[in-house]
Amino acid sequence: MDASVLVLNASYEVINICDARRAIKMLVKGIASAEREYEREIHSAHAAFKIPSVIRLFRYVHIPHRTVKFSRKNILLRDRYTCQYCGKQFPPAYLTLDHVEPTSRGGTTSWDNVVTACKKCNTQKANRTPMEARMQTIRKEYKAPHIVHFLHMSKYSAAYHKEWQEFLFAR
Repeated sequence: MDASVLVLNASYEVINICDARRAIKMLVKGIASAEREYEREIHSAHAAFKIPSVIRLFRYVHIPHRTVKFSRKNILLRDRYTCQYCGKQFPPAYLTLDHVEPTSRGGTTSWDNVVTACKKCNTQKANRTPMEARMQTIRKEYKAPHIVHFLHMSKYSAAYHKEWQEFLFAR
Protein backbone atom coordinates (compact mmCIF):
# COMPACT_ATOMS: atom_id res chain seq x y z
CA MET A 1 0.00 0.00 0.00
CA ASP A 2 3.04 2.29 -0.21
CA ALA A 3 2.49 3.01 -3.92
CA SER A 4 2.12 6.63 -5.01
CA VAL A 5 -1.01 7.67 -6.89
CA LEU A 6 -1.39 10.75 -9.08
CA VAL A 7 -4.65 12.62 -8.33
CA LEU A 8 -6.34 14.54 -11.15
CA ASN A 9 -9.11 17.06 -10.89
CA ALA A 10 -12.28 16.49 -12.95
CA SER A 11 -10.61 18.65 -15.64
CA TYR A 12 -7.60 16.27 -15.77
CA GLU A 13 -5.42 18.89 -14.05
CA VAL A 14 -2.88 17.37 -11.66
CA ILE A 15 -3.69 18.42 -8.11
CA ASN A 16 -1.86 16.05 -5.79
CA ILE A 17 0.02 12.84 -5.20
CA CYS A 18 -1.33 10.52 -2.51
CA ASP A 19 -0.72 7.00 -1.27
CA ALA A 20 -2.64 3.95 -2.51
CA ARG A 21 -4.68 3.64 0.70
CA ARG A 22 -6.12 7.14 0.30
CA ALA A 23 -6.77 6.59 -3.42
CA ILE A 24 -8.66 3.35 -2.79
CA LYS A 25 -10.79 5.09 -0.15
CA MET A 26 -11.75 7.70 -2.75
CA LEU A 27 -12.63 4.97 -5.26
CA VAL A 28 -14.78 3.05 -2.76
CA LYS A 29 -16.60 6.22 -1.65
CA GLY A 30 -17.40 7.03 -5.29
CA ILE A 31 -15.44 10.30 -5.25
CA ALA A 32 -13.02 9.29 -8.01
CA SER A 33 -12.43 6.80 -10.80
CA ALA A 34 -9.24 4.96 -11.72
CA GLU A 35 -7.64 6.25 -14.92
CA ARG A 36 -4.60 3.93 -14.80
CA GLU A 37 -3.84 0.91 -12.61
CA TYR A 38 -0.84 -1.09 -11.47
CA GLU A 39 -0.73 -4.83 -12.03
CA ARG A 40 -0.82 -5.50 -8.28
CA GLU A 41 -4.05 -6.12 -6.44
CA ILE A 42 -5.17 -5.87 -2.84
CA HIS A 43 -7.81 -8.13 -1.39
CA SER A 44 -10.45 -7.59 1.26
CA ALA A 45 -12.84 -10.17 2.66
CA HIS A 46 -15.35 -9.46 -0.10
CA ALA A 47 -13.51 -7.85 -3.00
CA ALA A 48 -10.26 -7.46 -4.88
CA PHE A 49 -9.02 -4.11 -6.16
CA LYS A 50 -6.26 -3.31 -8.60
CA ILE A 51 -4.11 -0.59 -7.08
CA PRO A 52 -4.63 2.64 -9.04
CA SER A 53 -1.67 4.64 -10.33
CA VAL A 54 -3.79 7.59 -11.54
CA ILE A 55 -7.23 8.60 -10.27
CA ARG A 56 -9.56 11.39 -11.39
CA LEU A 57 -12.10 13.14 -9.19
CA PHE A 58 -15.70 13.19 -10.44
CA ARG A 59 -16.35 16.72 -9.17
CA TYR A 60 -14.14 19.69 -9.92
CA VAL A 61 -12.30 21.01 -6.84
CA HIS A 62 -11.12 24.62 -6.91
CA ILE A 63 -7.46 24.69 -5.91
CA PRO A 64 -6.06 28.14 -5.13
CA HIS A 65 -2.82 29.00 -6.90
CA ARG A 66 0.10 28.04 -4.71
CA THR A 67 3.63 29.26 -5.29
CA VAL A 68 6.81 27.44 -4.51
CA LYS A 69 9.09 29.17 -2.01
CA PHE A 70 12.22 30.70 -3.52
CA SER A 71 15.31 28.99 -2.07
CA ARG A 72 18.65 27.56 -3.17
CA LYS A 73 17.36 24.01 -2.83
CA ASN A 74 14.29 24.76 -4.94
CA ILE A 75 16.35 26.47 -7.67
CA LEU A 76 18.63 23.42 -7.80
CA LEU A 77 15.58 21.17 -8.11
CA ARG A 78 14.02 23.33 -10.82
CA ASP A 79 17.24 23.30 -12.85
CA ARG A 80 17.78 19.58 -12.12
CA TYR A 81 21.26 20.14 -10.65
CA THR A 82 22.49 21.21 -14.08
CA CYS A 83 24.68 24.20 -14.87
CA GLN A 84 22.55 26.40 -17.10
CA TYR A 85 25.61 27.57 -19.05
CA CYS A 86 27.63 24.41 -19.81
CA GLY A 87 24.80 21.90 -19.41
CA LYS A 88 26.65 19.49 -17.11
CA GLN A 89 25.10 17.98 -13.99
CA PHE A 90 26.90 18.44 -10.68
CA PRO A 91 26.40 17.57 -7.01
CA PRO A 92 24.86 20.49 -5.07
CA ALA A 93 28.20 21.42 -3.45
CA TYR A 94 29.69 22.21 -6.88
CA LEU A 95 26.84 24.46 -7.97
CA THR A 96 26.24 28.14 -7.29
CA LEU A 97 23.30 30.42 -7.91
CA ASP A 98 23.91 33.01 -10.61
CA HIS A 99 21.93 36.18 -11.23
CA VAL A 100 21.45 36.30 -15.00
CA GLU A 101 21.10 40.08 -14.77
CA PRO A 102 23.63 40.98 -12.03
CA THR A 103 22.17 42.58 -8.89
CA SER A 104 24.66 45.43 -9.27
CA ARG A 105 22.81 46.29 -12.49
CA GLY A 106 19.33 46.07 -11.09
CA GLY A 107 18.76 42.31 -11.35
CA THR A 108 16.49 40.83 -8.73
CA THR A 109 16.79 37.72 -6.63
CA SER A 110 13.76 36.00 -8.06
CA TRP A 111 12.72 32.85 -9.92
CA ASP A 112 13.05 34.53 -13.30
CA ASN A 113 16.55 35.95 -12.78
CA VAL A 114 18.43 33.24 -10.85
CA VAL A 115 19.84 30.07 -12.42
CA THR A 116 22.15 27.26 -11.36
CA ALA A 117 25.75 27.56 -12.51
CA CYS A 118 28.86 25.51 -11.88
CA LYS A 119 31.66 27.36 -10.13
CA LYS A 120 33.75 27.55 -13.31
CA CYS A 121 30.95 29.09 -15.42
CA ASN A 122 29.90 31.47 -12.65
CA THR A 123 33.48 32.70 -12.30
CA GLN A 124 33.79 33.07 -16.08
CA LYS A 125 30.53 35.05 -16.30
CA ALA A 126 31.46 37.18 -13.28
CA ASN A 127 29.55 40.45 -12.90
CA ARG A 128 28.40 40.56 -16.52
CA THR A 129 25.27 39.67 -18.43
CA PRO A 130 25.38 36.42 -20.43
CA MET A 131 25.61 38.48 -23.66
CA GLU A 132 28.60 40.47 -22.37
CA ALA A 133 30.31 37.25 -21.22
CA ARG A 134 29.47 35.58 -24.56
CA MET A 135 27.65 32.81 -22.73
CA GLN A 136 24.12 31.54 -23.24
CA THR A 137 21.77 29.88 -20.81
CA ILE A 138 20.35 26.53 -21.85
CA ARG A 139 16.76 27.65 -21.33
CA LYS A 140 15.53 31.07 -22.29
CA GLU A 141 12.74 31.35 -19.72
CA TYR A 142 12.96 30.76 -16.00
CA LYS A 143 10.01 30.77 -13.69
CA ALA A 144 8.77 29.17 -10.51
CA PRO A 145 7.79 25.54 -11.02
CA HIS A 146 4.13 24.58 -10.72
CA ILE A 147 3.50 23.24 -7.23
CA VAL A 148 2.61 19.75 -8.49
CA HIS A 149 5.74 19.49 -10.61
CA PHE A 150 7.75 20.68 -7.65
CA LEU A 151 6.16 18.06 -5.37
CA HIS A 152 6.89 15.45 -7.96
CA MET A 153 10.52 16.52 -8.45
CA SER A 154 11.33 16.72 -4.78
CA LYS A 155 9.34 14.50 -2.48
CA TYR A 156 8.17 11.87 -4.91
CA SER A 157 10.94 11.72 -7.48
CA ALA A 158 11.66 8.07 -6.67
CA ALA A 159 7.99 7.27 -7.23
CA TYR A 160 7.73 8.57 -10.80
CA HIS A 161 5.70 6.26 -12.99
CA LYS A 162 5.46 6.00 -16.76
CA GLU A 163 1.66 5.93 -16.48
CA TRP A 164 1.81 9.50 -15.14
CA GLN A 165 3.73 10.91 -18.09
CA GLU A 166 0.73 11.79 -20.23
CA PHE A 167 -0.86 13.69 -17.31
CA LEU A 168 2.21 15.62 -16.17
CA PHE A 169 3.21 18.62 -18.20
CA ALA A 170 6.92 18.00 -17.83
CA ARG A 171 9.29 20.66 -19.11
